[in-house]
Amino acid sequence: MSSQWLSRFPDLDAGLGDDDRRRLEREARIVTLPPGMRAFEPGSPCSAYLLVLDGAVRVQMIADTGREIVLYRVKSGETCVLTTACLLGEEPYAAEGIVEADTQAVAIPFGSFRAYMNEIPGFRAFVFQGLGRRLTDILATMESAVFHRVDARLARFILDKGRLGPIAATHQEIAGEIGTAREVISRHLKAFERSGLVSLARGEIRLEDAAGLRRICEREA
Repeated sequence: MSSQWLSRFPDLDAGLGDDDRRRLEREARIVTLPPGMRAFEPGSPCSAYLLVLDGAVRVQMIADTGREIVLYRVKSGETCVLTTACLLGEEPYAAEGIVEADTQAVAIPFGSFRAYMNEIPGFRAFVFQGLGRRLTDILATMESAVFHRVDARLARFILDKGRLGPIAATHQEIAGEIGTAREVISRHLKAFERSGLVSLARGEIRLEDAAGLRRICEREA
């Protein structure tokens, strides 16, 4: 296997000696995941540590009621905090990972991962640094879902996603992104439309009044 993939993870590469680098090249493998594939699901065991080279995996939780919340996405140059936690604790997954685009990743088998954690300080530091960064992201998502008003969260979502054109997303998908129910999203979008902030079409939302949406966000400040 070519060692070029290590250049996508400079923090890891910088912490490895030549022998350690050759060991990773020998034991890791590159895998390809097609869009729509379920990379993992609740209750399934974790068998490998993944470092994403290209593409994206959406990590989400689904309640018994069917309500979804997107915890985070794993993109190019990133690792999955849930996978890391499962490997460290030898626990099954508690959420699901859905491949959103053609994804290529480096897979390090469980046995090799545990050995690297014990024997390669640079690898261990890289894993814990990634874990810390991702935990911060998840806490921010939880804080937004619990403490911020739905209208402000929805306004921020539209401002972020609608800058370059219409947002092609269903109300259910948006509900999962910001952590609420589809019916709540539909109600707020209708209110936004009546106020002239957005225009709605089937499967599409168009940003009409960015300043008005920003005022909704600022009311929380």
